[in-house]
Amino acid sequence: MIKRNNKIKKGALLMAAVVAAAGIATGCGNKDNGGAAPESQTTAQADASGKTETAAPDTAFSYPVAEGGTLSYWVELNANAAANYTSLNDTEFGKKLQENTGITIEFQHPAVGQVAEQFNLLLSNRTLPDIIEYSWLTYAGGPQKAIEDGVVLPLNDVIDSYCPNLKAYLEANPDVDKMIKTDDGTYYCFPFIRGGEKLKTSTGLMLRGDWLEELGMEVPTTMDEWHDVLTAFKEEKGAAAPFTYWYGSQGLTDNNPFAYAYGAPRNFYIGDDGSVHYGAVEDGYREYLQTMNRWMSEGLIDVDLATLTNDQVSAKITNGTAGASFGWCGSSLGTWTGAGRTTEEDFTLVPAPYPSVEKGTKPEFGQKDNDFVNMGCAVITTSCENVELAARLLDYAYGEEGHMLFNFGIEGVSYTMESGEPIYTDLILKNPDLSITHAMSGYIRANYNGPFVQDEAYADQYYTLDEQKEALAVWSDTNADKHIIPPVTPTVDESKEQAQIMNEINTYRDEMTLKFILGNKSFDEWDDYVETIKGMSLDRVLEIQNAALERYQER
Repeated sequence: MIKRNNKIKKGALLMAAVVAAAGIATGCGNKDNGGAAPESQTTAQADASGKTETAAPDTAFSYPVAEGGTLSYWVELNANAAANYTSLNDTEFGKKLQENTGITIEFQHPAVGQVAEQFNLLLSNRTLPDIIEYSWLTYAGGPQKAIEDGVVLPLNDVIDSYCPNLKAYLEANPDVDKMIKTDDGTYYCFPFIRGGEKLKTSTGLMLRGDWLEELGMEVPTTMDEWHDVLTAFKEEKGAAAPFTYWYGSQGLTDNNPFAYAYGAPRNFYIGDDGSVHYGAVEDGYREYLQTMNRWMSEGLIDVDLATLTNDQVSAKITNGTAGASFGWCGSSLGTWTGAGRTTEEDFTLVPAPYPSVEKGTKPEFGQKDNDFVNMGCAVITTSCENVELAARLLDYAYGEEGHMLFNFGIEGVSYTMESGEPIYTDLILKNPDLSITHAMSGYIRANYNGPFVQDEAYADQYYTLDEQKEALAVWSDTNADKHIIPPVTPTVDESKEQAQIMNEINTYRDEMTLKFILGNKSFDEWDDYVETIKGMSLDRVLEIQNAALERYQER
């Protein structure tokens, strides 16, 4: 068993073994799903210190399951895995998962880049796969509608009867428990969970540290300091695009650090009054746009901002055309550093904190995930004929053996235990033929997502550069927690109404945002912009959001 302090939220993957086992024993006789009575599985109990001890195993509850069986499983094949495999069945992870559980899995993968389209096509079929992994909060009408549509099987009885691992985790983590059910208390998915604080922040600002050193400048922390640094990059280092980033990526745009500096995300957030606000119509958003417009006119921002691809941003950062960007800790900061050093030995990217306006002020906003992340969440469909088997397969990931497989792979192959800690082998960290990301993708799922609890020890090793390790601490030092909206679930009718309104609002917001930044619209028209959005029924959406938040808080 794992003996380390950071392996999971609250120090325990599984808790209350005796209680869980007793609860399962009393519910085992239920055969409504057509399967044999469930068998008990080893669980663990946490003492007051937070350390986990394994309870005496009930061999009847162990893996591999004695009866075996086959399940169909629809899931997107992550791009990093797709680089070397055509199916999870071909990965060492997929093979080991089936070996350990005793369950044969027929993985079905939508074509790359067509996940949403093929998901909708999938739902048009009368017979669904046994398990579907998707971002279920994006389902039209939300998870409750997916249940009402006869797509998703409610999981309350299933978890009670067949899922001791997940049940124990949810009992130990009531904050997560609230996140994976609807307002009426119906559980709908096996969730992807960030198992530690450092896993919740993955994006932020970065800039050329070697240039800063050469210019005798410090890492900027305020908007004025950023202006000075970018000006120096342009005038002293000849950077044609001092600041560039992948504007077209929704994740980066929604978490824009310069908008955050003025306290106005472009989307919904929880204000200091505890209610939901829409930042794109607030004065802070106007100040952000005015700053970007001024920087653009001064040649501090990439003139190609609106059309840049990630590959183009990468090239500009690594060849010296740009000196600063906003991106991910792994695929941006780490990848760009490696690429830059192939041609420039002293190439260095250093992280910068989310900026503020006033010096010494802790940033109020920053990119941060909830514990429960709306991706990689698995449901059992109403077409599944062996619900017990599907539940046993999915519950495996929340037990200790499954936790190790999903996060570290195969002991002795992709990791070894050293002083009680799982350490990736050279097969992963120093593979001569594959990047760390691609090597990991053949053995684990921790470097993307899935229905399991992600382990902080994965990130500690995935981020190999000192600058990456520093970035996690620097980027997460914000007050973002109090502004994050939890996974609320509007009613079916509310979801439809909100979607129709927000499609119109967001299209207009994005169009006008670029026009303001590029100077194609005067800020004299700001009030008209705000009134136009409000006239599209923004107040109604805020009413829906706040009602959903209130219901969530009452769960």
